[in-house]
Amino acid sequence: MQLTINDRIVTLDADPEMPLLWALRDMAGLPGTKFGCGAGLCGACTVHLDGQPVRACQTPIGSIGTARVTTIEALAQSPVGRALQAAWIAADVPQCGYCQAGQLMSAATLLAETPRPSDEDIDAAMAGNLCRCGTYLRIRAAIKQAAGDLA
Repeated sequence: MQLTINDRIVTLDADPEMPLLWALRDMAGLPGTKFGCGAGLCGACTVHLDGQPVRACQTPIGSIGTARVTTIEALAQSPVGRALQAAWIAADVPQCGYCQAGQLMSAATLLAETPRPSDEDIDAAMAGNLCRCGTYLRIRAAIKQAAGDLA
């Protein structure tokens, strides 16, 4: 099976029912996508399929087809990703950091679709991403900072 991951074609010898999360981490050597709950509820495993956020723990690789997979490892290849990463650092968002890859991937989709998001836009876009450390206010501030930097 061939997948396009971070603009590279990757050949995987795997069961089509294998969750994308494990294909990325165990077979493609991309450990940035995290396992959180395994039920698609926490958002730690968020990646992009053709620019849209999906839960990698719930996405069988056989369902991907020709869609392009983008992981946290490639986020800095886009201006939105670079702005978000800089804002994340400036706002000192991460505490334990475990959820941050998924948070950043969801935030990147938000800013790509809504360049000047309101608090309500941010809350709606980020609602499926849980942070056990409770850095939600810092996350919102960082998204707003990144939006301002991109404007």
